[in-house]
Amino acid sequence: MTWDRVLKRLLDFGLSLIGLTMLGPLFGIIALAIILDSPGPVFYRGNRIGKDGTPFRILKFRTMVVHADRMGSALTSGGDPRVTRVGRIMRKLKIDELPQLVNVLRGEMSLVGPRPESPGYVALYTSQQRQVLEAQPGITGLTQIRFRNEEALLRRYADVETAYIETIMPYKLSLDMEYIAQRSFLLDVKLVAQTVSCLFRTEEPETGLSAAASSEAPVVQ
Repeated sequence: MTWDRVLKRLLDFGLSLIGLTMLGPLFGIIALAIILDSPGPVFYRGNRIGKDGTPFRILKFRTMVVHADRMGSALTSGGDPRVTRVGRIMRKLKIDELPQLVNVLRGEMSLVGPRPESPGYVALYTSQQRQVLEAQPGITGLTQIRFRNEEALLRRYADVETAYIETIMPYKLSLDMEYIAQRSFLLDVKLVAQTVSCLFRTEEPETGLSAAASSEAPVVQ
């Protein structure tokens, strides 16, 4: 194990432990808001594929009605009626992602890394795209920053599923593979800082989708 990986795990463990400790009261308030807004559990546990193809259950605050997965696509676009009132606020502020600190503490995820995908979509990866499974999936990363408003982007397409599989997912994977090629402890720190900065921005992020048709993946700067 390299020093970069040792430092990465120490950063993951330390910040997730501190975060969960400090956010305890906020979690209680959010849980109450979810219960009052919509019947059902406080947390959503979804199947995801992690490092080396190992499945795990990702933890999020529930933002949709119970059994939403039976009522439509696994994808969520802007204006999706399955999203609750409190859920819309949480998704906009990315608050629903906070429980993933538990996944980080368990070692199933990292603070920074490729976004973990559902088994059904991972099954569609090419052998080259499966390189993203070499890294621990992350709460944030280059892909998550670029596509932080993915729901609004998906709303532009008539066929959301086809657009995601044929256009958006391949480009996101090219970003993830670029991260893996350049990953380092310093890059992780930079991406965490960029993530915090993004929370205070109101403008639409530049995804770079225009480059998706190019065989040359964008470079992390």
